[in-house]
Amino acid sequence: MENNYGFYALLDRMQYINRWALMRNSRYENIKEHSFDVAVIAQSLAIIHNHLVDEGKTSIKVDPLEIEAYGLYHDCTEIITGDMPTPIKYRNDTLKAAYKEVEHEAAQSLASQLPSYMQEYYMSLLSPSFDGEDGKLKKRIVKAADKIAAYIKCVRERLAGNTEFDSAMATTKQTIDKIDLPEVKIFMEEFVPSFGLTLDDLNR
Repeated sequence: MENNYGFYALLDRMQYINRWALMRNSRYENIKEHSFDVAVIAQSLAIIHNHLVDEGKTSIKVDPLEIEAYGLYHDCTEIITGDMPTPIKYRNDTLKAAYKEVEHEAAQSLASQLPSYMQEYYMSLLSPSFDGEDGKLKKRIVKAADKIAAYIKCVRERLAGNTEFDSAMATTKQTIDKIDLPEVKIFMEEFVPSFGLTLDDLNR
């Protein structure tokens, strides 16, 4: 059939790709729901960041909706590449560079499933360049949101009594603590603790 594009149907298949595949999960998490979590957290980090700019504590403002979009699409290429464990993906510079190339080619493959007038826009989300100081800041915010989402997943698993995530939780927390962004510290202190509350406590 002419003009039958598969881009959005492919995105829908993100629900079939589970994260943490090598670990025993009390509840499996797919990359579709993870992407929503990262988008929400990234947007909130951007809002907090801009508040800090208004207070004169930093200088570069970012667009929360743009950051949200980057977070929402940050794992879409895994439809083609699959979810590679982080220790393998970043094991050395050679593997890291090779995987970046694979991700870019996957982004091109996905974008080709769109009409030509939409492809450039979606490539900017699927394989962003993040040039300049503001680009580097956007990338750091989205990466921080990704780590926070992973930490929250570990919190949920521990609350379910799953000790399989003990090491991942500690390692992820150490990584987050090293992120030099005040908005990350604020989010971790003011929002993450509520993930340990019951529904009744949250509604009080």
